[in-house]
This record gives sequence, structure tokens and C-alpha cells, in this order.
Amino acid sequence: MSTTTVRLPEKLKRRVARAAKQAGTTAHGFIVDAIAEKTESSERRSAFQQLAESRLADVLAMGETVPWSDARRYLEQRVSGQKATHPSPRKPGA
Repeated sequence: MSTTTVRLPEKLKRRVARAAKQAGTTAHGFIVDAIAEKTESSERRSAFQQLAESRLADVLAMGETVPWSDARRYLEQRVSGQKATHPSPRKPGA
């Protein structure tokens, strides 16, 4: 395990110490957990952004979309337990 020095403002250091005590851990453990949570959140956001960009590129390349009214009807049927047919993509204005 490597060592990294983090300089905290005194006020934040006290807040971390209180929060760690309430969580039943050490300030070090609290900070490590916070960094891990923030890292995981950033990685999930980045993966989501990449997926969204990829899907947008696919939509733009195909030039076809599912109108919201068709998608909504499909979702409402699914939620209500009715048999639902996947809406078909089509070019705008078609």
C-alpha cells in the first residue's frame, strides 16, 4: 500500500474526525472510503457518458428513432402487464 499526504483545512479535519467517530471508524478509514466512493461514482459516470455517446452515434448513423409516443405506449403496456410489442424505429417524418 502506498502513502499519500493530504492536507486538510482544520475545519474539514474536525468534521471528518466527527463523522468517522459517528461511523465507528478511524479518520483514515473514513477518508479512504470517501475516496473509493468518489472514484467509483466518477467511473460509473464516465461509463454512462461513453455509452450515451455511442448510442447517439448509432442513432445518428441509422437516422432512425422511436417516437416518444410509441415508446411511452410500449412502457405503459409493459407496466400494466399487457402484452407489448416493441415499437419500430423509423426515420423522422415517416
